[in-house]
Amino acid sequence: MTTNHEPQLLGAYVLGVLDEREAGAVEDHLASCPRCRAETAELRAMEGAMGDVPPEAVLDGPPEGGDLLLQRTLRQVRSERVGRSRRRRVGLGLAAAAVAAVVLGGGFAVGRGTAPDVTAVQQTTPPPAPPAGTRLGSATDPETGARMTVQVRPAAGWVRVNASVAGVAQDEKCRLFVVAKDGSRQEAGSWLVSAVGEKDGTNLDGSALVAPEDVVAVEVRTFDDERIVTVPV
Repeated sequence: MTTNHEPQLLGAYVLGVLDEREAGAVEDHLASCPRCRAETAELRAMEGAMGDVPPEAVLDGPPEGGDLLLQRTLRQVRSERVGRSRRRRVGLGLAAAAVAAVVLGGGFAVGRGTAPDVTAVQQTTPPPAPPAGTRLGSATDPETGARMTVQVRPAAGWVRVNASVAGVAQDEKCRLFVVAKDGSRQEAGSWLVSAVGEKDGTNLDGSALVAPEDVVAVEVRTFDDERIVTVPV
């Protein structure tokens, strides 16, 4: 140590991880080596900056495309962690030298400023707006207690219908109709109310050959043509 320059030991010396014998050898060398004294002063100045390097930097190294010297240095630090105590101290010295190299080389290649932004809110795509001319309606029949919410979407001379129907007894056979201005009805679908449908309601998609501008209502009737619920639109 009194004749060779060992920057790794200088880093370990600055961090205070050398034993008394090794620290004494470093101090003897510093007394006669201006070059190592200068490096030691730089490492001491950078010691505080180690608080700005996250532990992940020592474990994983800098990001891809970062400083190659720093990558190699930190890779060696990782390998030193499985060695004996002295080799681990050398690794700590390498870590200190890596910090100094990054800071003196023009800014941190790793650090909190370059960590991924884990607080970024994931962007979601809003649902598409319904087509122009879409009609919505909802109603509850005062006599049967059945409820229905409908959406009527225009097409080229006809309409698409989505209906959510609740409050109809299990095993009831139902028909969905689109009602036109002239009072005529076109069937848009039919279903049998299940146990789940009685409890949670039924959602049905259908279509009817009624011009969009002629639609005035959507209604549900039994197969015996008894009205269950009507929704004006």
